[in-house]
Amino acid sequence: MGRIVETVVPARLGVGFRWLLASSWTSNLGDGIALAAGPLLVASLTRDPFLVSLAAGVQWLPPLLFGLLAGAVTDRVDRRLLVVVVDLLRAAVLVVLTLAVATDLVTIAGVLVALFVLGTAEVFADNSSQTLLPTLVHRDDLAVGNARMMTGFITVNQLAGPPLGAALFTAGAAWAFGTVAVLVALGAVLVSRIVLPPAEPATRGAVHTEIVEGFRWVRHHPAVRTLVLTIFSFNLTFGAAWSVLVLYATEQLGLGEIGFGLVTTAQAAGGIAGIAAYGWITARVSLGNLLRVGLVVETLTHLALALTTSPWVAMPVFVVFGAHAFIWGTTSVTVRQRAVPRELQGRVGSVNLVGTFGGLVIGAGIGGVVAQRFGVTGPFWFAFVGSALFVVLIWRQLRHVAHTDETT
Repeated sequence: MGRIVETVVPARLGVGFRWLLASSWTSNLGDGIALAAGPLLVASLTRDPFLVSLAAGVQWLPPLLFGLLAGAVTDRVDRRLLVVVVDLLRAAVLVVLTLAVATDLVTIAGVLVALFVLGTAEVFADNSSQTLLPTLVHRDDLAVGNARMMTGFITVNQLAGPPLGAALFTAGAAWAFGTVAVLVALGAVLVSRIVLPPAEPATRGAVHTEIVEGFRWVRHHPAVRTLVLTIFSFNLTFGAAWSVLVLYATEQLGLGEIGFGLVTTAQAAGGIAGIAAYGWITARVSLGNLLRVGLVVETLTHLALALTTSPWVAMPVFVVFGAHAFIWGTTSVTVRQRAVPRELQGRVGSVNLVGTFGGLVIGAGIGGVVAQRFGVTGPFWFAFVGSALFVVLIWRQLRHVAHTDETT
Protein backbone atom coordinates (compact mmCIF):
# COMPACT_ATOMS: atom_id res chain seq x y z
CA MET A 1 0.00 0.00 0.00
CA GLY A 2 2.83 2.40 0.88
CA ARG A 3 4.41 1.83 -2.52
CA ILE A 4 1.10 2.64 -4.26
CA VAL A 5 0.70 5.84 -2.26
CA GLU A 6 4.28 6.85 -3.07
CA THR A 7 3.66 6.25 -6.78
CA VAL A 8 0.44 8.27 -6.85
CA VAL A 9 1.53 11.06 -4.50
CA PRO A 10 5.34 11.06 -4.13
CA ALA A 11 6.53 12.18 -0.69
CA ARG A 12 8.68 14.89 -2.28
CA LEU A 13 5.49 16.75 -3.24
CA GLY A 14 4.73 17.28 0.45
CA VAL A 15 1.84 16.80 2.88
CA GLY A 16 0.13 19.97 1.66
CA PHE A 17 -0.12 18.55 -1.83
CA ARG A 18 -1.73 15.38 -0.48
CA TRP A 19 -4.42 17.38 1.30
CA LEU A 20 -4.98 19.43 -1.87
CA LEU A 21 -5.22 16.28 -3.99
CA ALA A 22 -7.66 14.63 -1.56
CA SER A 23 -9.84 17.74 -1.57
CA SER A 24 -9.71 17.99 -5.35
CA TRP A 25 -10.67 14.35 -5.91
CA THR A 26 -13.51 14.55 -3.37
CA SER A 27 -14.97 17.73 -4.84
CA ASN A 28 -14.52 16.37 -8.35
CA LEU A 29 -16.61 13.32 -7.49
CA GLY A 30 -19.40 15.65 -6.40
CA ASP A 31 -19.02 17.73 -9.55
CA GLY A 32 -19.08 14.55 -11.65
CA ILE A 33 -22.36 13.46 -10.07
CA ALA A 34 -23.79 16.92 -10.78
CA LEU A 35 -22.49 16.72 -14.35
CA ALA A 36 -25.17 14.11 -15.10
CA ALA A 37 -27.80 14.99 -12.49
CA GLY A 38 -27.97 18.70 -13.42
CA PRO A 39 -28.87 18.31 -17.11
CA LEU A 40 -31.19 15.40 -16.28
CA LEU A 41 -33.06 17.58 -13.78
CA VAL A 42 -33.41 20.35 -16.36
CA ALA A 43 -34.54 17.88 -19.03
CA SER A 44 -37.13 16.46 -16.60
CA LEU A 45 -38.62 19.93 -16.22
CA THR A 46 -38.52 21.05 -19.88
CA ARG A 47 -37.73 19.69 -23.35
CA ASP A 48 -37.33 23.16 -24.89
CA PRO A 49 -33.85 23.20 -26.54
CA PHE A 50 -33.41 26.89 -25.73
CA LEU A 51 -34.10 26.40 -22.01
CA VAL A 52 -31.82 23.36 -21.93
CA SER A 53 -29.00 25.35 -23.52
CA LEU A 54 -29.82 28.28 -21.21
CA ALA A 55 -29.20 25.99 -18.22
CA ALA A 56 -25.72 25.34 -19.56
CA GLY A 57 -25.29 29.03 -20.28
CA VAL A 58 -26.14 30.22 -16.75
CA GLN A 59 -23.43 27.93 -15.37
CA TRP A 60 -20.91 29.30 -17.87
CA LEU A 61 -21.93 32.96 -17.47
CA PRO A 62 -20.51 33.64 -13.94
CA PRO A 63 -16.86 33.19 -14.98
CA LEU A 64 -17.44 35.73 -17.73
CA LEU A 65 -19.03 38.19 -15.29
CA PHE A 66 -16.90 37.63 -12.21
CA GLY A 67 -13.74 35.91 -13.43
CA LEU A 68 -11.58 39.04 -13.44
CA LEU A 69 -12.80 40.07 -10.00
CA ALA A 70 -12.10 36.56 -8.72
CA GLY A 71 -8.54 36.81 -10.00
CA ALA A 72 -7.93 40.11 -8.21
CA VAL A 73 -9.49 38.79 -4.98
CA THR A 74 -7.39 35.61 -5.16
CA ASP A 75 -4.17 37.62 -5.34
CA ARG A 76 -5.24 39.75 -2.33
CA VAL A 77 -6.53 37.28 0.28
CA ASP A 78 -5.68 33.95 1.94
CA ARG A 79 -6.27 31.62 -1.02
CA ARG A 80 -6.85 28.54 1.11
CA LEU A 81 -9.46 30.30 3.25
CA LEU A 82 -11.21 31.62 0.15
CA VAL A 83 -11.63 28.07 -1.20
CA VAL A 84 -12.99 26.84 2.15
CA VAL A 85 -15.57 29.62 2.53
CA VAL A 86 -16.81 29.45 -1.05
CA ASP A 87 -17.10 25.64 -1.04
CA LEU A 88 -19.16 25.76 2.16
CA LEU A 89 -21.42 28.30 0.43
CA ARG A 90 -21.81 25.93 -2.52
CA ALA A 91 -22.74 23.11 -0.14
CA ALA A 92 -25.43 25.30 1.48
CA VAL A 93 -26.98 26.13 -1.91
CA LEU A 94 -26.98 22.43 -2.83
CA VAL A 95 -28.80 21.60 0.41
CA VAL A 96 -31.53 24.11 -0.47
CA LEU A 97 -31.81 22.66 -3.98
CA THR A 98 -32.00 19.13 -2.55
CA LEU A 99 -34.87 20.13 -0.25
CA ALA A 100 -36.72 21.78 -3.16
CA VAL A 101 -36.37 18.64 -5.25
CA ALA A 102 -37.39 16.34 -2.37
CA THR A 103 -40.55 18.35 -1.68
CA ASP A 104 -41.52 18.74 -5.37
CA LEU A 105 -41.19 22.52 -5.13
CA VAL A 106 -38.45 22.74 -7.75
CA THR A 107 -39.10 24.82 -10.88
CA ILE A 108 -37.05 25.51 -13.97
CA ALA A 109 -36.62 29.12 -12.83
CA GLY A 110 -35.41 27.98 -9.41
CA VAL A 111 -32.95 25.56 -10.98
CA LEU A 112 -31.55 28.28 -13.25
CA VAL A 113 -31.05 30.59 -10.25
CA ALA A 114 -29.35 27.82 -8.26
CA LEU A 115 -27.07 26.97 -11.17
CA PHE A 116 -26.07 30.62 -11.52
CA VAL A 117 -25.25 30.95 -7.81
CA LEU A 118 -23.30 27.69 -7.82
CA GLY A 119 -21.43 28.78 -10.94
CA THR A 120 -20.55 32.12 -9.34
CA ALA A 121 -19.19 30.45 -6.21
CA GLU A 122 -17.23 27.98 -8.30
CA VAL A 123 -15.49 30.83 -10.15
CA PHE A 124 -13.83 31.99 -6.94
CA ALA A 125 -13.13 28.45 -5.67
CA ASP A 126 -11.59 27.16 -8.90
CA ASN A 127 -9.53 30.27 -9.60
CA SER A 128 -8.06 30.21 -6.11
CA SER A 129 -7.53 26.41 -6.13
CA GLN A 130 -5.40 26.58 -9.28
CA THR A 131 -3.00 28.96 -7.56
CA LEU A 132 -2.41 26.63 -4.58
CA LEU A 133 -0.40 24.00 -6.46
CA PRO A 134 2.50 26.29 -7.51
CA THR A 135 2.89 27.36 -3.85
CA LEU A 136 3.01 23.76 -2.55
CA VAL A 137 5.33 21.93 -4.98
CA HIS A 138 8.62 22.72 -6.66
CA ARG A 139 8.41 24.27 -10.08
CA ASP A 140 9.99 21.21 -11.70
CA ASP A 141 7.21 19.04 -10.21
CA LEU A 142 4.32 21.10 -11.60
CA ALA A 143 3.80 18.71 -14.51
CA VAL A 144 3.64 15.76 -12.08
CA GLY A 145 1.30 17.62 -9.75
CA ASN A 146 -1.01 18.71 -12.57
CA ALA A 147 -1.07 15.19 -13.98
CA ARG A 148 -2.15 13.81 -10.57
CA MET A 149 -4.82 16.48 -10.25
CA MET A 150 -6.03 15.77 -13.77
CA THR A 151 -6.03 12.03 -13.08
CA GLY A 152 -8.52 12.62 -10.30
CA PHE A 153 -10.59 14.84 -12.56
CA ILE A 154 -10.70 12.17 -15.25
CA THR A 155 -11.36 9.16 -13.01
CA VAL A 156 -13.86 10.53 -10.49
CA ASN A 157 -15.32 13.59 -12.24
CA GLN A 158 -15.69 12.13 -15.70
CA LEU A 159 -15.46 8.35 -15.31
CA ALA A 160 -17.14 7.46 -12.02
CA GLY A 161 -19.20 10.57 -11.27
CA PRO A 162 -21.64 10.84 -14.20
CA PRO A 163 -22.86 7.20 -14.19
CA LEU A 164 -23.23 7.42 -10.41
CA GLY A 165 -25.07 10.72 -10.80
CA ALA A 166 -27.41 9.24 -13.41
CA ALA A 167 -28.04 6.19 -11.20
CA LEU A 168 -28.73 8.35 -8.14
CA PHE A 169 -31.02 10.59 -10.19
CA THR A 170 -32.95 7.55 -11.39
CA ALA A 171 -33.33 6.36 -7.78
CA GLY A 172 -34.42 9.84 -6.70
CA ALA A 173 -33.17 13.26 -7.78
CA ALA A 174 -32.80 14.43 -4.18
CA TRP A 175 -30.31 11.63 -3.50
CA ALA A 176 -28.08 12.91 -6.29
CA PHE A 177 -27.96 16.53 -5.14
CA GLY A 178 -27.74 15.62 -1.45
CA THR A 179 -24.67 13.50 -2.21
CA VAL A 180 -23.06 16.38 -4.09
CA ALA A 181 -23.65 18.71 -1.10
CA VAL A 182 -21.91 16.28 1.27
CA LEU A 183 -18.91 15.79 -1.03
CA VAL A 184 -18.40 19.52 -1.63
CA ALA A 185 -18.52 20.20 2.12
CA LEU A 186 -15.99 17.40 2.74
CA GLY A 187 -13.72 18.90 0.09
CA ALA A 188 -13.78 22.19 2.01
CA VAL A 189 -12.77 20.41 5.23
CA LEU A 190 -9.84 18.67 3.50
CA VAL A 191 -8.45 21.82 1.89
CA SER A 192 -8.64 23.59 5.28
CA ARG A 193 -5.83 21.26 6.46
CA ILE A 194 -3.33 22.78 4.02
CA VAL A 195 -0.61 25.03 5.46
CA LEU A 196 0.67 27.48 2.86
CA PRO A 197 4.20 28.93 2.92
CA PRO A 198 4.30 32.63 3.86
CA ALA A 199 3.85 34.97 0.93
CA GLU A 200 5.94 38.06 0.39
CA PRO A 201 3.97 41.24 1.20
CA ALA A 202 2.94 43.13 -1.91
CA THR A 203 1.85 46.67 -2.47
CA ARG A 204 -1.77 46.70 -3.53
CA GLY A 205 -3.42 49.28 -5.73
CA ALA A 206 -7.00 49.68 -6.89
CA VAL A 207 -8.74 46.47 -7.97
CA HIS A 208 -9.30 47.69 -11.53
CA THR A 209 -5.60 48.61 -11.81
CA GLU A 210 -4.57 45.11 -10.78
CA ILE A 211 -7.02 43.57 -13.26
CA VAL A 212 -5.54 45.68 -16.05
CA GLU A 213 -2.08 44.52 -14.97
CA GLY A 214 -3.15 40.89 -15.46
CA PHE A 215 -4.48 41.66 -18.94
CA ARG A 216 -1.33 43.53 -19.84
CA TRP A 217 0.88 40.62 -18.76
CA VAL A 218 -1.11 38.17 -20.90
CA ARG A 219 -1.01 40.50 -23.90
CA HIS A 220 2.79 40.69 -23.78
CA HIS A 221 3.42 36.95 -23.23
CA PRO A 222 3.10 35.14 -26.60
CA ALA A 223 2.55 31.59 -25.28
CA VAL A 224 -0.10 32.44 -22.70
CA ARG A 225 -1.77 34.92 -25.06
CA THR A 226 -2.04 32.24 -27.74
CA LEU A 227 -3.54 29.75 -25.30
CA VAL A 228 -6.20 32.24 -24.20
CA LEU A 229 -7.15 33.13 -27.79
CA THR A 230 -7.29 29.47 -28.77
CA ILE A 231 -9.46 28.35 -25.86
CA PHE A 232 -11.86 31.25 -26.47
CA SER A 233 -12.20 30.45 -30.16
CA PHE A 234 -12.72 26.73 -29.75
CA ASN A 235 -15.08 27.08 -26.82
CA LEU A 236 -17.41 29.06 -29.05
CA THR A 237 -17.96 25.95 -31.12
CA PHE A 238 -17.65 23.45 -28.28
CA GLY A 239 -20.17 25.39 -26.19
CA ALA A 240 -22.68 25.42 -29.04
CA ALA A 241 -22.55 21.65 -29.46
CA TRP A 242 -22.20 20.53 -25.83
CA SER A 243 -24.95 22.89 -24.56
CA VAL A 244 -27.53 20.52 -26.10
CA LEU A 245 -25.59 17.31 -25.44
CA VAL A 246 -28.30 15.87 -23.18
CA LEU A 247 -30.86 16.25 -26.00
CA TYR A 248 -28.40 14.94 -28.60
CA ALA A 249 -27.66 11.84 -26.49
CA THR A 250 -31.29 11.05 -25.71
CA GLU A 251 -32.89 12.01 -29.05
CA GLN A 252 -30.23 11.60 -31.75
CA LEU A 253 -28.46 8.59 -30.23
CA GLY A 254 -31.48 7.12 -28.48
CA LEU A 255 -29.75 6.81 -25.09
CA GLY A 256 -31.63 6.91 -21.81
CA GLU A 257 -30.65 8.65 -18.58
CA ILE A 258 -27.98 6.07 -17.70
CA GLY A 259 -26.75 6.14 -21.29
CA PHE A 260 -26.29 9.91 -21.07
CA GLY A 261 -24.02 9.39 -18.06
CA LEU A 262 -21.97 6.93 -20.12
CA VAL A 263 -21.23 9.65 -22.68
CA THR A 264 -19.04 11.38 -20.12
CA THR A 265 -17.64 8.01 -19.05
CA ALA A 266 -16.51 7.39 -22.65
CA GLN A 267 -14.70 10.73 -22.64
CA ALA A 268 -13.09 9.81 -19.32
CA ALA A 269 -11.85 6.51 -20.80
CA GLY A 270 -10.11 8.55 -23.48
CA GLY A 271 -8.67 10.78 -20.77
CA ILE A 272 -7.15 7.75 -19.05
CA ALA A 273 -5.54 6.75 -22.33
CA GLY A 274 -4.21 10.30 -22.60
CA ILE A 275 -2.77 10.01 -19.07
CA ALA A 276 -0.96 6.80 -19.97
CA ALA A 277 0.48 8.20 -23.19
CA TYR A 278 1.14 11.79 -22.13
CA GLY A 279 4.79 11.43 -21.15
CA TRP A 280 5.61 9.41 -24.27
CA ILE A 281 3.83 11.91 -26.54
CA THR A 282 5.35 15.08 -25.07
CA ALA A 283 8.83 13.56 -25.30
CA ARG A 284 8.42 13.17 -29.06
CA VAL A 285 6.04 15.92 -30.21
CA SER A 286 6.49 19.67 -29.74
CA LEU A 287 3.74 21.46 -27.85
CA GLY A 288 2.87 23.58 -30.87
CA ASN A 289 2.35 20.49 -33.05
CA LEU A 290 0.56 18.70 -30.21
CA LEU A 291 -1.95 21.51 -29.93
CA ARG A 292 -2.40 21.63 -33.69
CA VAL A 293 -3.24 17.91 -33.77
CA GLY A 294 -5.66 18.40 -30.89
CA LEU A 295 -7.56 21.15 -32.66
CA VAL A 296 -7.91 18.99 -35.78
CA VAL A 297 -9.22 16.14 -33.60
CA GLU A 298 -11.79 18.46 -32.01
CA THR A 299 -12.93 19.70 -35.41
CA LEU A 300 -13.41 16.16 -36.74
CA THR A 301 -15.23 15.20 -33.53
CA HIS A 302 -17.99 17.68 -34.30
CA LEU A 303 -18.27 16.39 -37.87
CA ALA A 304 -18.51 12.74 -36.81
CA LEU A 305 -21.19 13.46 -34.20
CA ALA A 306 -23.20 15.54 -36.66
CA LEU A 307 -23.25 12.66 -39.12
CA THR A 308 -24.02 9.66 -36.90
CA THR A 309 -27.15 8.38 -35.18
CA SER A 310 -25.45 5.29 -33.78
CA PRO A 311 -24.17 5.11 -30.18
CA TRP A 312 -21.63 2.51 -31.38
CA VAL A 313 -20.06 5.16 -33.62
CA ALA A 314 -20.50 8.08 -31.25
CA MET A 315 -18.96 6.44 -28.17
CA PRO A 316 -15.50 5.85 -29.75
CA VAL A 317 -15.60 9.45 -30.95
CA PHE A 318 -16.20 10.60 -27.38
CA VAL A 319 -13.27 8.43 -26.26
CA VAL A 320 -10.89 10.12 -28.72
CA PHE A 321 -12.21 13.54 -27.74
CA GLY A 322 -11.57 12.72 -24.08
CA ALA A 323 -7.92 11.94 -24.79
CA HIS A 324 -7.55 15.22 -26.65
CA ALA A 325 -9.21 17.18 -23.81
CA PHE A 326 -6.85 15.71 -21.18
CA ILE A 327 -3.72 16.36 -23.22
CA TRP A 328 -4.78 19.90 -24.06
CA GLY A 329 -5.80 20.73 -20.49
CA THR A 330 -2.67 19.38 -18.82
CA THR A 331 -0.37 21.08 -21.32
CA SER A 332 -2.02 24.50 -21.16
CA VAL A 333 -2.19 24.60 -17.34
CA THR A 334 1.47 23.56 -16.97
CA VAL A 335 2.67 26.15 -19.50
CA ARG A 336 0.72 28.87 -17.71
CA GLN A 337 1.84 27.93 -14.20
CA ARG A 338 5.50 27.79 -15.24
CA ALA A 339 5.35 31.12 -17.01
CA VAL A 340 3.32 33.26 -14.60
CA PRO A 341 4.89 34.86 -11.49
CA ARG A 342 3.28 33.81 -8.20
CA GLU A 343 1.88 37.27 -7.45
CA LEU A 344 0.04 37.28 -10.81
CA GLN A 345 -1.25 33.68 -10.80
CA GLY A 346 -4.79 34.64 -9.79
CA ARG A 347 -5.22 37.48 -12.26
CA VAL A 348 -3.63 35.73 -15.24
CA GLY A 349 -5.66 32.63 -14.44
CA SER A 350 -8.79 34.77 -14.39
CA VAL A 351 -8.02 36.16 -17.86
CA ASN A 352 -7.80 32.58 -19.11
CA LEU A 353 -11.04 31.81 -17.25
CA VAL A 354 -12.85 34.67 -18.95
CA GLY A 355 -11.60 33.48 -22.33
CA THR A 356 -12.69 29.93 -21.56
CA PHE A 357 -16.19 30.74 -20.37
CA GLY A 358 -16.72 33.72 -22.63
CA GLY A 359 -16.53 31.29 -25.52
CA LEU A 360 -18.81 28.80 -23.75
CA VAL A 361 -21.50 31.38 -22.94
CA ILE A 362 -21.62 32.80 -26.45
CA GLY A 363 -21.50 29.30 -27.89
CA ALA A 364 -24.35 28.09 -25.66
CA GLY A 365 -26.55 30.94 -26.85
CA ILE A 366 -25.75 30.13 -30.47
CA GLY A 367 -26.33 26.42 -29.86
CA GLY A 368 -29.79 26.98 -28.40
CA VAL A 369 -30.92 29.14 -31.31
CA VAL A 370 -29.46 26.80 -33.94
CA ALA A 371 -31.01 23.73 -32.27
CA GLN A 372 -34.45 25.34 -32.20
CA ARG A 373 -34.24 26.10 -35.91
CA PHE A 374 -32.34 23.12 -37.31
CA GLY A 375 -32.66 20.37 -34.68
CA VAL A 376 -30.18 18.91 -32.20
CA THR A 377 -27.54 18.15 -34.84
CA GLY A 378 -27.51 21.77 -36.04
CA PRO A 379 -25.09 22.94 -33.31
CA PHE A 380 -22.67 20.13 -34.22
CA TRP A 381 -22.62 21.25 -37.86
CA PHE A 382 -22.05 24.81 -36.69
CA ALA A 383 -19.22 23.56 -34.45
CA PHE A 384 -17.55 21.69 -37.31
CA VAL A 385 -17.60 24.62 -39.72
CA GLY A 386 -16.55 27.13 -37.06
CA SER A 387 -13.74 24.94 -35.73
CA ALA A 388 -12.37 24.32 -39.22
CA LEU A 389 -12.27 28.07 -39.82
CA PHE A 390 -10.55 28.73 -36.48
CA VAL A 391 -7.91 26.07 -37.21
CA VAL A 392 -6.93 27.89 -40.37
CA LEU A 393 -6.85 31.29 -38.66
CA ILE A 394 -4.89 30.28 -35.55
CA TRP A 395 -2.56 27.64 -37.03
CA ARG A 396 0.52 29.86 -37.30
CA GLN A 397 0.01 31.43 -33.85
CA LEU A 398 0.48 28.06 -32.15
CA ARG A 399 4.23 28.27 -32.85
CA HIS A 400 4.42 30.58 -29.82
CA VAL A 401 3.51 27.74 -27.46
CA ALA A 402 6.47 25.73 -26.20
CA HIS A 403 7.91 24.32 -23.02
CA THR A 404 8.93 27.54 -21.34
CA ASP A 405 11.00 28.46 -18.31
CA GLU A 406 10.10 32.11 -18.55
CA THR A 407 9.13 33.78 -15.31
CA THR A 408 8.41 37.30 -16.54
